[in-house]
Amino acid sequence: MGCENTTTDGAVGSHAVFVDSVLQSMTLEDKVGEMTQLTLGAIGVGKPYKLVEPQRLDTAKAYDALVTNRVGSVLNCGNHEHTPEKWHEFIAGIQHYAQQKESKIPVLYGVDAIHGPTYTTNAVLVPQQIGLAATWNEDLVRENAENTAAQIFGCGIPWNFSPVLDLGRDPRWPRFWETFGEDPLLASRMGVAMVEGYQNGEVPIAATLKHFFGYGFTLSGNDRTPAWIPERELREYFLPSFKAAIDAGAMSIMVNSGEINGIPVHTNKWMLTDLLRDELGFEGVVVTDWEDVKYLYTRHMVAKDYKEATRMSIEAGIDMCMVPLDFGFTEALLALVREGSISESRIDESVRRILVMKKQLGLFETGGMPPALEDYPNREEFEDDAAQAALESITLLKNEGQNVVDPVQPVLPLGKSGKLFVTGPTAHSLNALNGGWTGTWQGRDTVYNTPGMPHLVEALSNRFGIKRVVSEKLAMDFETAEIDRVIRAIEQTRPDYVVLALGEMPYTEIPGNDEDLALFGNQKALIRAVHKMGLPTIGVFIEGRPRTFDDVEPFMDAIVMAYLPGDFGGDAIAQVLEGSYNPSGRLPFTWPRHPSSHVTYDHKHTEEIGTDFYTNGFNPQYSFSHGLSYSSVEVTDLRLEQTSYDMGDTIHLMVGLTNVGDRITNELVCVFSQDSVASITPSVDRLRYFDRVMVGPRESMSLSVSLPVEELSFINAALQEVVEPGAFSLRVGSKTVAFNVNE
Repeated sequence: MGCENTTTDGAVGSHAVFVDSVLQSMTLEDKVGEMTQLTLGAIGVGKPYKLVEPQRLDTAKAYDALVTNRVGSVLNCGNHEHTPEKWHEFIAGIQHYAQQKESKIPVLYGVDAIHGPTYTTNAVLVPQQIGLAATWNEDLVRENAENTAAQIFGCGIPWNFSPVLDLGRDPRWPRFWETFGEDPLLASRMGVAMVEGYQNGEVPIAATLKHFFGYGFTLSGNDRTPAWIPERELREYFLPSFKAAIDAGAMSIMVNSGEINGIPVHTNKWMLTDLLRDELGFEGVVVTDWEDVKYLYTRHMVAKDYKEATRMSIEAGIDMCMVPLDFGFTEALLALVREGSISESRIDESVRRILVMKKQLGLFETGGMPPALEDYPNREEFEDDAAQAALESITLLKNEGQNVVDPVQPVLPLGKSGKLFVTGPTAHSLNALNGGWTGTWQGRDTVYNTPGMPHLVEALSNRFGIKRVVSEKLAMDFETAEIDRVIRAIEQTRPDYVVLALGEMPYTEIPGNDEDLALFGNQKALIRAVHKMGLPTIGVFIEGRPRTFDDVEPFMDAIVMAYLPGDFGGDAIAQVLEGSYNPSGRLPFTWPRHPSSHVTYDHKHTEEIGTDFYTNGFNPQYSFSHGLSYSSVEVTDLRLEQTSYDMGDTIHLMVGLTNVGDRITNELVCVFSQDSVASITPSVDRLRYFDRVMVGPRESMSLSVSLPVEELSFINAALQEVVEPGAFSLRVGSKTVAFNVNE
C-alpha cells in the first residue's frame, strides 16, 4: 500500500491516466454509488442503532447496498468498538461484495479515530486534541498520529476523520475539546503535524480536515446552530489552520454541519468551490457530515425535499454524501442527472477525486482487503508515545499553600510521604479520562474501557502506594448526604492532603450542549466543605472545556488541568502530583473567570475597558499559554538586532532565559506581537511564534528566534493579507521590545 508524500494536486496528475480509464468504463449508477457513503449499521444484521450482537453483515442488505446500489464508501463501527479480528471480518466481507459489482471498485472505509484508534479494542488511546494542544509539541502529535495510522490500517481501514481544525474560541461549544484550542497559529502547526503523521508515516492513511469551516463559533455555543462570521474574520481566524493543512497535502475535507450568515455550509458554493477549490487549490475529496444533506430540508428549511437538497449540495461542491442510512441521496442524484438538472460531467469531477484517493491509498492494488492479521502491530510499540503525550499535557495552574513535609515549599509536589484522600466524580472513571468518541460515540460505556488501564485513584495507588491512598466514590449527581459522607471519611482517616477529582463525564456534539459554563454546584459545595477541614487541597480538573469556578478557586491550594488525557492520563496526573515529572503543559485557550466572560487572548483594546473605565475588563481566571512548573524559568533579556525593518526582512530576536530552580524544565517560549496602529482594530496580542526548550537547573541560555516581517500580517478591509508600516512590539513573558516596519 502506498500513499505519496505529495500535494493532492500532484497525486491527481500522477494517477490521471489510470483514473480516467476507470472513469470511462463506469455507468452513471456506478458513479453515483461512488458518491454515496453508508454507515456500517445500515448493512448489519438488525436495526442500524440496535444491531444484533455479535455484529455481522446482513447478506441481503450488504448485497443491495454494495452490489445493486454500488455504494463506494462505508464508515464507522455499528455503534461500538471491535477487535482487529472483527474489523478484518467486516472489511473483508465488504470488499468481497464490492468485487461482485461490474466495476469491482473497492470500497473506501472511514472511521473516527480521533485520539488513537477509538473504535478498536485494546488500542492505544492518546489525549484528545485539546490535551495534545497543551503539550505545544508538534513532534509528539506527529508520532501519535503515525501510531494511530498504523493501528487502524492494521484493521483494514485507510481513511480517518481527523484532525479537527475548527478553533476552540467558545468553551460552551460541546466539541471544544476536539480542537487544538483558540489560536490560529497553534491550530495550524498542530494540524499540519497530525496530517503528516497520518499521511506520511510507514503505513499512511488519509486524513480529513474537520469541519470546513467556522463550525465552532456559533452564536448560542450549541452544536450545529447558526454562526454569524463576516468574511474578514473567517479569513483572519478560521481559515489559516485549514489552509496550512491543505498545503501539507491533506487528502479530504469534511464540511461544517452548521450555517454561517444564514447559509448552510453544505449549500455554500462560495466556500466549497470558489474558496476551497479555486483559491486554496484543494483537489481532494469533500465529504459531508452525518445526514447533513437531508438536514437541508428537515432542519435548515432551505430545500423543499431530498431531491432539491441533493441538487443544492452537489452544485455547492460536495463529492461524497455521508447519507448514511438509506438510498435517498443516491436516488435523488440519479434522477437529477437523468433529467438534466445536474450534468454528468459534474458527477465525473467528484468521482475522479474519489478514485484518485482510492488509488493513492492503494485500494486498487489490494482490492481494499485488510493486511494479514498476524501483522497487526503490538500495542507496546505505541504506549510510550501516548504516555509521554499525556504527561506533557498536564497543566499546573496554581501551586500555593504549604507542603506538610516541607512548609517552606508550596503544596506540590507531594513527594514520597503523606496520606492522600481522593474523591470527586471523576476520580474512579476511566471514561472521564478519555472523553467522547471512545469505544462508543458518547464514550460513556464502561464495557469498552481498555482492560488494565487505571483510573485516577488506581493510578495514584500504583504511584504512591496503596497504604497512602484512601478514596470515596462520588457519582456526578451526588447530593449533600454524599458530601457529608466524604467529610466523615476524611475525619476518620486523617489524611495529609485531599485530592478532589472534578470536571465532567464524557459527551460530544448535541448531547454535550450546556447553557451554563460554571462548574457544577455540587462540586463547588464539595470544595467548600473540604476547605473547612483545613487540609491542603488539590483540585484536579478532568474535563473537555474550562468550567468557571472563581468563587471557590481560593479554597484550593493547587489546581491541575488534565483535559481528557486518555488511558495513560491517570498515571500522568499521579506523576505530576508526586513530582517525578516536572509539569510542562500550557493552556491552549483562555480560561474564563465567569460563565459569560469567555473572551480570547487576542481580544481588542476596547474589550479591556472595565465598568470603572480602567483597563481591567479582560480578567480571565488563567491566561492563554499559562502553566507553572516546579522549577520556574524567567525571561531575563529580550533584544533585537535592529529597530527598523523593511517589508521583506526577517526579524531576529534574542530571548534570554534563566531557570531559577533546581530541576530541568521543559519551557514554552511564546512570542506575541502588538501592532500599535492599524486600519483594522488590532488585537492586544497575537501569537507569532512558539517553541519548547529544555533549560537545566540554574541554567541561563539564549534562544534565537527568526520571524519574517510578513508574519505580522492581518486581513484588511479589502480582504487582503497585509503588513502595514508603522510601530510594532514583540513580547515574551513580561518583557517587550519595540521596532518599526518601513514602507
